[in-house]
Amino acid sequence: MISRRKIQYPVSGLLRQYLHRFDRYREIPQVYNDLCRFSGAIPYDDPQGKETLWLTVMYPPDVFADLKPKLTQIYAELKIGGEVGHHEHLTVDRVDFGDFGNSRPFRVRITNLFNDNSDYFYVKVADASRIFGLELEHILSPNRINYFVKGNTLIEEHIAGVPGNVFLEDYLKRPGLNKVRIAKEFTKFNERCFIRLLGDMRSVNYVVDITPDFEEVQYRVRPIDFDQQSYEGRGKIYLAYRFDSNRSITKLAFEVLNRKTIDQYVAEEHAQMARRAKVEAGRLKALLGIMRREELAPRSHVGTLARDLDRMHQTSGFGDCETMGELTAAHVSMMVGV
Repeated sequence: MISRRKIQYPVSGLLRQYLHRFDRYREIPQVYNDLCRFSGAIPYDDPQGKETLWLTVMYPPDVFADLKPKLTQIYAELKIGGEVGHHEHLTVDRVDFGDFGNSRPFRVRITNLFNDNSDYFYVKVADASRIFGLELEHILSPNRINYFVKGNTLIEEHIAGVPGNVFLEDYLKRPGLNKVRIAKEFTKFNERCFIRLLGDMRSVNYVVDITPDFEEVQYRVRPIDFDQQSYEGRGKIYLAYRFDSNRSITKLAFEVLNRKTIDQYVAEEHAQMARRAKVEAGRLKALLGIMRREELAPRSHVGTLARDLDRMHQTSGFGDCETMGELTAAHVSMMVGV
């Protein structure tokens, strides 16, 4: 279903100007290449002892001694604006490498020496389509995204939540699960991703944030992988419910929600996205203006996706779009009226 390896696109001068304007470009060490200098790796198992796709990597002493202050500096910049003196008690106690997907990320675990509390951030190669995906999530979704860029290095804050595949396997059948609420949230999540053309929302590419409320439990589904923003050439790639790994939650949604209720939740999401777009009108206009001019996918993908969107919406308006950015802007405008 998904292209085996997505083409990576450099950060253009126009996008770099945008990042400066909105405080996403920071003076931090460019550490991605340095992190690739590990000398060994062992498989990382999660706290329950299950095998994961991550590898915990080791570095020669001189390399790690050079990396450690740079990584704690980056974490301080991400969390507290890089204030001097606020990261001396922080240490790097683990670095994991993900030799999978497109981004080949590093996950850095930072621990507070005073209380042993740990947190994470991610280091990836700065890819233009991934950055556009992060920005669209920040502007159009109910979630705030914390990230910044310097040169070829992209730093992303950890997005907390139960991994989608774990939620579907371990939580979906629990007696206390509010099936209607999780079905509603997945319906709205599917619509958000489709409107802004974020693809590949398999269960491993999102998390479920579970928040106890005064009477019930609230759920929010959040994407954690933005590699496939406006890239693939088939419309079904942008519909989360079409992936086999989401079959159980899709089946549940159709069991507990009727068509009229689904339409209501879809309409709610359209209205909420329209409000967010209006609040951030200047920023969204600037971002989409740059996207229109960028090459974010092979030309053949643009043509096939345009035909798919015309078929899905029973229109003929997308055929005039020449770039993925134009398609994205046209789709957002058509779906939420901005």
